[in-house]
Amino acid sequence: MADWDIKKLRILRTLEEVGTVTATAEALHMTPSAVSQQLTGLAKSLGVTLLEAHGRRVRLTGAAHLVLRHAEAVFAQLERADADLLGYLQGEAGTVRVGAFSTAIPALVVPAVQELRRTHPGLAVTVREAEAEAAYELLAEGSVDLALSLAAHAPTPRDPKFSRVSLLADPLDVALPAGHPLAAEPGLRLADLAGEPWIFGSSGPWSQITTTACENAGFVPEQAHSAADWSAIWAMVAAGMGVALVPRMAMAGALRAPGHGGVALRVLHADQPRRHVVAAARRGSEGAPGLARVLAALRQAAAAQAAVGRTGGE
Repeated sequence: MADWDIKKLRILRTLEEVGTVTATAEALHMTPSAVSQQLTGLAKSLGVTLLEAHGRRVRLTGAAHLVLRHAEAVFAQLERADADLLGYLQGEAGTVRVGAFSTAIPALVVPAVQELRRTHPGLAVTVREAEAEAAYELLAEGSVDLALSLAAHAPTPRDPKFSRVSLLADPLDVALPAGHPLAAEPGLRLADLAGEPWIFGSSGPWSQITTTACENAGFVPEQAHSAADWSAIWAMVAAGMGVALVPRMAMAGALRAPGHGGVALRVLHADQPRRHVVAAARRGSEGAPGLARVLAALRQAAAAQAAVGRTGGE
């Protein structure tokens, strides 16, 4: 196979443009002998004659013009490659893989992706749903570049493998059947619901978050039903089967869909429990421009979510 030397092809193209070896040397800040030497080497590596005498000057052969037609396509592709590489280095291009737990996707990840599509259309974000704890396993093995999880299930900030960023303190509201005697109780506290049947997952982060919040309020919740899907929990509350804590972020997703009436959602102003959402990257990678842009968009989405939480009421 012929050796298509890019540097030598550029010299040949310049010669075609300016017409003489002397002018080529001046344009490229080379000596005429160096230009001739480079073109002789290119002709040898390609196995064709590139120049022929034309009076006191030289001119390109038919083979040289054929070579340049192909070289122009190579030069154009290299320009595109340079532009793409510059975009990647500036965080304008490339792909960032995000692993996130379910309620973080509609509340934080989707708004961040929408904003990035508007401001940095060349930067692609792929999303993979993963439970809070599993997101870190994906991050550690290199399957995702960024993990959204809950602080209670994340490695400590001192873990040398990961760099953590706090995104949001997500308030937990209490969902009661619409006709519940306490649905309109002023100044409702979590402790007021100590004797109620509760609905939450049998294991995993939500089970721990619910039980911890209730224990902090002074009681152990009686688990009447076990469910992890928010639509299922909402439907059971609406049917009068129990009460449940609901993360504010969940309201950005399925719980806003039609058919989810029959529930009174109360804000626990006096003793508002919260869950803390964090983003993490492999330590050292957080400064990569594309990843930094995704993190900035997630922070913006989290700030908007927090603003909605502050203006929300009963």
